[in-house]
This record gives sequence, C-alpha cells and structure tokens, in this order.
Amino acid sequence: MEIARVAQRLDILVPFLNERESVAGFSALAGELAVQVKQRFDLDTHFIFIDDGSTDEGGALYGEHMTGRWSLITLARNFGKETAILAGLDHSEGDYVLLMDADLQHTVDVALDMIGRITADPDLDMVYAVRADRAERRTLGRYLANGFYWLINMGQRYEIPANAGDFRVMTSRFATALRQLRDQRRFNKGLYAWTGFKQERILYKPAERQGGESKWSRRRLIAFSLEGFTSFSVVPLRMVSLFGTGVAVLGFLYGIKILLEVLFTGVSVPGYPSLIVAVLVLGGLNLALTGLVGEYVWSALSEAKNRPNYIVKSITGSETSAPSATKERKPRKATHG
Repeated sequence: MEIARVAQRLDILVPFLNERESVAGFSALAGELAVQVKQRFDLDTHFIFIDDGSTDEGGALYGEHMTGRWSLITLARNFGKETAILAGLDHSEGDYVLLMDADLQHTVDVALDMIGRITADPDLDMVYAVRADRAERRTLGRYLANGFYWLINMGQRYEIPANAGDFRVMTSRFATALRQLRDQRRFNKGLYAWTGFKQERILYKPAERQGGESKWSRRRLIAFSLEGFTSFSVVPLRMVSLFGTGVAVLGFLYGIKILLEVLFTGVSVPGYPSLIVAVLVLGGLNLALTGLVGEYVWSALSEAKNRPNYIVKSITGSETSAPSATKERKPRKATHG
C-alpha cells in the first residue's frame, strides 16, 4: 500500500502597523503568491499576520479580503516590528518561513526567487534580500549607514550585512534557533547574523509603497541603531575610553610643557583660559561617557526584568486550530542535522 505524501508547508509572516490602505492589494498579492508557490514548489501556504497594535481597522479588513489559510495575531499594544516578528515565529510551524512587509514593497518575483534557492539547496538555511537601490545613492544617509555597519561589525566573529532587511526566507531549523533568542531589546539584523547557519543573499529593488507612509522616522532609526550598538557591540565604549586616554595623555604632556617653560624660561602661563578649556573638554567627555554607559545599563536592566516579549490579545483566522492566545509559547529547542 502506497503512503500518500504530505506536502510541506510555507508560513508567510506579515507584521504590520496601520496598513489599512494596502490590505486589498496585499490580499491579492497573497493569493497570487500562494498559487505560484504551490505550482512551482508544491508547498502549502499559511499566512500569519501580526497586528502590532494598529489603531486603524486594517486587521479586521484582512478577514474580508483574504482567502486560503491565514491567521491574524493581534498584540495587546505596539511592541515594535522586531518583537512582532518573534510573535509570528512563535506561532509558526511551517517547514519554511518567509518574512514579508504588508506595504507591497516586497514583490512576488523576489519571494519566489528566494524560495527557489532555499528549496533547491538542502544545506542552505536562509536567503535574504539586500536593497540594491541604497547602494546606488550617494547621500549622507548612505555614508552614515555604512559607518554604522563598519563600527558594529568591528571585531565581530560574524558580519551583519548592510542594507539587508526582514525580507527573507528560512528553514524551520533556522526559525527554531531564532525562537530561542528571547532578547527584550531586539535587533533582528544582528540576531540573524549571530545565529549562523549557511546564508545567501540576493539583490532586489523594492516596489513603490501603495499606501500609507513608512513608520521609520529619523528619530526611530537613530534609536534603532543605538539599540543595535548596545545589543551587539562594545566598540562605542572602547572608542570613548581610547579618546579619554588620549585626552589624559595630551593633558599630561601639556602639563610637562608648562612646567618646563616656567622653570627654564620664566614664561607666565595664563591660567584661566587653559583651565576653562580643560574643564569643558573633560566635563563634556565625562557626560558623554556617563550617558553611553547608561544606555548599556538600561539594556542590561531590560533583560534582567525577564518580562514576556509580547502579549497576545487575540488570534483569529480561517482555522480554529491556532495556538492559544492566553500565554506566550515557550521556544522550542533547536534540532541538529
């Protein structure tokens, strides 16, 4: 008697915040993607939407437009996109997991390309998309971003790739490993790189946003970058320490110069200007170092509190077998082999 083959499953995680304008368009994209994935790779699809505290009716609209297998996880408040992705991973049970944005900038063609690569290579555990358009721009923001990645990768045993976002597909083995990383202040780009496994990148150009506006303001980008530093790099502390050491050495040499001038030439050194400069330089350096140390202390304190990463308000969708919303699922242990 021949045993029927069970098709493998692809879970598509879609975190969103106030994206009501793109619901209809993304639902159409989801239907097209599901058909193509089934035809090309014989994978069943299950869309998992994570509503990260939206204040519009976008979450409810998915129930009117979506077809096929889908779930909607509504978080109790806005926990941030990084944490929303973790919530989706905790409720994912697919053989492969695809991360997409709801703003329609992630296209079907690129998603199919990534899926094709990871299903064709059994040793490959992640394929991630890198924005090619950012490398073409010669702007201050680009140079600042390159400087950020240069600093954060300094002295690391792994490399966080520049211009890579959350548009990526991974195996269940990689997803299981990510679930074990319960950082409170999450910097997913660093976590993807830290996890390891065999990864491959592709270049892509995102499509135009169909509605709404980006939730990433400059202020949020700066805060996000600082979170990356405090989570994955000690370079800022070392740079300030080296700068402080340099200032101390210069101050010592300047003191010797003054002493020699007084002893051998009788030159009277004005005291007030030099004293004020020294006070301002050292005082400003101490304040900057105190603030930087405070960021690291706050990061450590956040981890020590051991609060749950998120709280689920409700889970709805096309299936009734969704995991319970009353408590956060425990991370599963990574499998080997």
